[in-house]
Amino acid sequence: MRIRSLRLSVAVVATAVAATTATTGVASADLGFGSSGGSFGSSTDDMVITLVRHAESLGNVSGLIDTTVPGPDLSPLGRTQADNLAVQLADKNYDCAFASNMVRTQQTAAPTVAEHHLSLDIQPGFREIEAGQYEGTPEAAAMSGYLQAPIKWLSGDLNARIPGSIDGNEFDGRVDQALLDVQRRGCTHPVIFSHGGTIMFWSMLNAGNADKSKLGTDPMRNGGHVTLQGSPQKGWTIVEWVGHPDLG
Repeated sequence: MRIRSLRLSVAVVATAVAATTATTGVASADLGFGSSGGSFGSSTDDMVITLVRHAESLGNVSGLIDTTVPGPDLSPLGRTQADNLAVQLADKNYDCAFASNMVRTQQTAAPTVAEHHLSLDIQPGFREIEAGQYEGTPEAAAMSGYLQAPIKWLSGDLNARIPGSIDGNEFDGRVDQALLDVQRRGCTHPVIFSHGGTIMFWSMLNAGNADKSKLGTDPMRNGGHVTLQGSPQKGWTIVEWVGHPDLG
């Protein structure tokens, strides 16, 4: 079951998604569902999933959109951020760990996976939204190119397609299938290392309590994470949103 209750105006979403492919963003705000760690709902749902954006990559440093596989490595700062992220997540009771098939998520995951004594499973469905014809273009121009179709997805037009790439149905279905695979493996509290665009757009498409006014105040920066409760069958609720982590 997918929840499609969210209907966002392009103006509101434009403010939020401008930072999904950049290393910097607006200052963190106190989100009702998360930057301060607020919780919603009961503990009766099947899974608690934590989607973590990768640390700073050399692609971020370049200022160019890079959604190719396997993509660039982490930058020196990104490696420090990954180490610090492992410390911040050390008290979480993760039972499985996944990363996309892109190098930057796997390198970000490594310290956290070691801290929790887990193995890392690679799941291509969690990769970044392919940029198509906008591959290699400046991130600063994303609002007039790469992100135009994803913004329409959040307004309900899942048939909007990134030229040379995927539409919203294909994107959402890909992530849903990846999460079904996580569920089939018996994971109830997985940590999943993914990408800013993938995390934000999928979460806002599928979380029943997604709030357009909050999305614009705390976009997903490097090392940020979203925790959701629920299941692929029942739907999802955001229980924590940390868009602006302090990772050094």
